[in-house]
Amino acid sequence: MIRFETVFKRYPGSREALSGVSVSMDTGEMAFLTGRSGAGKSTMLKLIGLLERPTRGQVIVNGRNTGGIKRRQIPAFRRQIGMVFQDHKLLNDRSVFDNVALPLVIAGLGLKESGKRVRAALDQVGLLHTEKVRPMTLSTGEQQRVGIARAVVSKPSLLIADEPTGNLDPGLSLEIMRIFERFNDVGTTVLIASHDLHLISQLGHRRIELSEGRLTFGGEGEYGHA
Repeated sequence: MIRFETVFKRYPGSREALSGVSVSMDTGEMAFLTGRSGAGKSTMLKLIGLLERPTRGQVIVNGRNTGGIKRRQIPAFRRQIGMVFQDHKLLNDRSVFDNVALPLVIAGLGLKESGKRVRAALDQVGLLHTEKVRPMTLSTGEQQRVGIARAVVSKPSLLIADEPTGNLDPGLSLEIMRIFERFNDVGTTVLIASHDLHLISQLGHRRIELSEGRLTFGGEGEYGHA
């Protein structure tokens, strides 16, 4: 599903964010990407989602080398990937329903099918009752769940999340991670960047660790608890 082959990434005027990273994830796997702030976690996720491209090396996602994907092909490529962000990136001038429906509107899906999918996604995260309200009226944890519903409404084969519990207390953080596990249980590949080692240790999934842009744990055959 995901393979990094000797990947380097250097941002202009900066040190290397990734230095020769080689690692892979199988289809249907769930893993955590760990490391201190600045270790390269977000960069890896951006390379997977084609928000950035590597300076050197190859990133293969779902059998496709992202280096061969042209700019005009990126929107179609991203439809197979659900992305969840720490700050939700919700539109507060639209209802919860409209926020979750946004990827389907962009994809040109019909109203009837869109409505069915949006309500199913909200139901999966326990927020069907909030479809008509504005996101700003919800708690931080509920807003994060809306973000997850929006990420999965297109039924992506891959779900990536960047510090999705960074603003939540321990109880809510575990609740959010259990939601990710439920999607993984039905076959979705899940990769989550998180620095919360205590939380990760409760879940028992593979850990891929970065330090200063280098892979330090979680390569082939390394499966460990935080």
